[in-house]
Amino acid sequence: MRKVLHFFLTAIFTGAAIVSLTGCGSKGKPSDLTPVTLNEVAHSIFYAPQYAAIELGYFKDEGIDLTLVNGAGADKVMTALISGDADIGFMGSEASIYTYANGSDDYAVNFAQLTQRAGNFLVGRSSQPSFKWADLKGKKVLGGRAGGMPQMVFEYILKKNGIDPATDLAIDQSIQFGLTAAAFTSNDADYTVEFEPFATGLEKEGSGVVVASLGVDSGYVPYTAYSAKKSYLKKNPETVQKFTNAIQKGMEFVNTHSSDEIAKVIQPQFKETDVKTIAAIVDRYKSQDSWKKDTVFEKDSFELLENILEEAGQIKARVPYEELVTTEFSEKAAK
Repeated sequence: MRKVLHFFLTAIFTGAAIVSLTGCGSKGKPSDLTPVTLNEVAHSIFYAPQYAAIELGYFKDEGIDLTLVNGAGADKVMTALISGDADIGFMGSEASIYTYANGSDDYAVNFAQLTQRAGNFLVGRSSQPSFKWADLKGKKVLGGRAGGMPQMVFEYILKKNGIDPATDLAIDQSIQFGLTAAAFTSNDADYTVEFEPFATGLEKEGSGVVVASLGVDSGYVPYTAYSAKKSYLKKNPETVQKFTNAIQKGMEFVNTHSSDEIAKVIQPQFKETDVKTIAAIVDRYKSQDSWKKDTVFEKDSFELLENILEEAGQIKARVPYEELVTTEFSEKAAK
């Protein structure tokens, strides 16, 4: 258990560090670059295109000196964005809908989508080759924050399978984001919902086994996207375009290279995880088509997100796509 806890805490605190991450082997001096602070919802291999862009120097090539901060949760990322502590936020787009609905004048607008499936997995105590979601009835599961994408997608899947999240099982939402895997090793829960590398970490330590992929069973959903305040987009369109260009290049890299090649590139971002494990996790995400081919956040994806929010009882009225999404930067980057 001590080894497991060390693995998880190392991953969390390594990811939480605030560092300048412009990549290596690229031209340009820091004094020539535009500083941009990016606050990310979590530091996960699920976001490999972003880390590939960092490590391959795509941001630096675009003239950006990137500082990456792990916000550890969409609510915290949005707080940093609205307060001005971050220039760009990377999180589930539900946070932008909540902010808009609360009446903020300078609300966050999504300008680039990265992932198109959920990136978490259901981990049980033992192997279940014939697992069915109905197996969760009467069980205890370590879940996520109410109103956050991980929890809402989980509930969305349960409802699709005829399971009432409120009455058919017990979902523990009391554990802080990023700490559920460590808690699972000493908790009495039957299952936990985990991102990588925590899901694989539990498997390696013999504390759990991945029994289902939420990304596969939920279908295509706009899981994470980049956003900035309206005022930032208006004042800094060139910087936002360059940022989107770098992300597009990172996306193209992961979509055209092997899992082993990707793992070697992004390994500096996950020093606590060996390259072989990173490659296995990348392969898991590639096999379920986690990453888009471009960063364009399409209208039908946004409307699906609002469907999920409505089913979860998180919004009373739908928000116009045109208010919270712009595709101009993504469309130019994809050309």
